[in-house]
Amino acid sequence: MFEGAMAALVTPFKKEKVDEKKLAEIVEFHIKNGTSGIVPCGTTGESATLSYEEHDRVIEIVIEAANKKIAVIAGTGSNSTAEALMLTKHAKKAGADASLQVSPYYNRPTQEGLYQHFKTIAEEIDMPMIVYNIASRTGVNIEPETMQRLSKVRNIAGVKESSGSLEQMSRIRYLCGDKFDLISGDDALTLPLLSIGGTGVISVVNNIVPKDVADMVSKFKKGDLEGARKLHYKLLPLIKAVFLETNPVPVKTAMALMGMIEPGVRLPLWEMSEPNLEKLKKALKDYNLL
Repeated sequence: MFEGAMAALVTPFKKEKVDEKKLAEIVEFHIKNGTSGIVPCGTTGESATLSYEEHDRVIEIVIEAANKKIAVIAGTGSNSTAEALMLTKHAKKAGADASLQVSPYYNRPTQEGLYQHFKTIAEEIDMPMIVYNIASRTGVNIEPETMQRLSKVRNIAGVKESSGSLEQMSRIRYLCGDKFDLISGDDALTLPLLSIGGTGVISVVNNIVPKDVADMVSKFKKGDLEGARKLHYKLLPLIKAVFLETNPVPVKTAMALMGMIEPGVRLPLWEMSEPNLEKLKKALKDYNLL
């Protein structure tokens, strides 16, 4: 259902406020460059520091700008099931195509708690859901056996896997079958994941080079493995650069350097250190982006 090169959108700010005009321009940029889906209000979108009103508004702007030309997968997860339900109900009403539900963070539920959390949202709100597994942020890994149980729940369409483990991804594909979308959450692992049956990527680097990410996925799916490999290795240094510090600090810095948005993240995130900024600039120049 959800495949190809999808983008984990940044939330642009201007004088501490959401820059609604730039946000709509970013959506248009992705439509023109072959991105197959966009995810507002995820980790890259700084959802943790958006107010409820801002969160809802960002999703509304993205849906309006997408105008049904591109899938909108709204980030509406929370470590509170009730809060996730509230945000997801709004996204459905606004016209989102699906929701992205990050596993509950900080409170570290058991595997049964994780299962009941996602099951409750999926059964109460009739729209496709992609589960987001990123233990490095949340403190809890969704085990493949739990994912297998979730794959049988109505409306749960797939997983954005950011465990960094190809073994775990392979087990998910084996246990859940090929009707369950297995989506990369790690830019550097997109091509390896495609090779074991993944359907695509929700990408950070896609914010600055969407056409190359889309072309890599497209070439693989068409059987042009050498072409896909060339793009994988072309992208790799840039991918490393946009993760020099906590996401989305480097990618927003890159976009500001490229003139796409104004610089700025919200506290407690902070601007890049000078040594890492120089490394980022070099990677952008090497890629002919500066």
